[in-house]
Amino acid sequence: MEILLATNNSGKIREMKEMMGEMGITVYSLKDKGIVAEVEEDGTTFEENAIKKASEISKLSGMITVSDDSGIEIYALDMRPGIYSARYAGENPTDEEMCAKVLEEMEGKTDRRARYVSVVALVYPDGKTETFRGECYGTLTHKREGTEGFGYDPIFYYEDFGKTLGQVSLEQKNTISHRAKALNLLKEYLQKNS
Repeated sequence: MEILLATNNSGKIREMKEMMGEMGITVYSLKDKGIVAEVEEDGTTFEENAIKKASEISKLSGMITVSDDSGIEIYALDMRPGIYSARYAGENPTDEEMCAKVLEEMEGKTDRRARYVSVVALVYPDGKTETFRGECYGTLTHKREGTEGFGYDPIFYYEDFGKTLGQVSLEQKNTISHRAKALNLLKEYLQKNS
């Protein structure tokens, strides 16, 4: 089976290729297939954005397409940045800028609970669509710790590891992450239906 990933995010591509490769699924990125497409994420939920990206890229490529929309929801910030996580600190921010913006907004707040959310959409060329949701709960640190992962990982403390996700290997992160949980549901679905 061949699947196209509707993303240009190198961190997501690496995580998904590693997870899907274990099943013998060949995973291609947009770059691998020479597809240049920018899909506007104008949905109001992770589900809407993931489905829109996968649908548009599937129509364009004629391939089974997987897209993920994910982000961090912070309880003390009324679940912001949510679907705006990637552009919360402006257009094309660095990981450092993203973390700095959140830490600045969290100054003086005692409730530091947060959750990562990932919704993975699977769209077939005939339009058939499935979605899979994963969540990972943690708390926000007061400063960046670790250089692994991407996005908000260096400020997302995961209790069971006793570390931030920026301090653990990709292999370790893939055992508990929001995206890993959503992808595991996708894998179960594909094993039953392929």
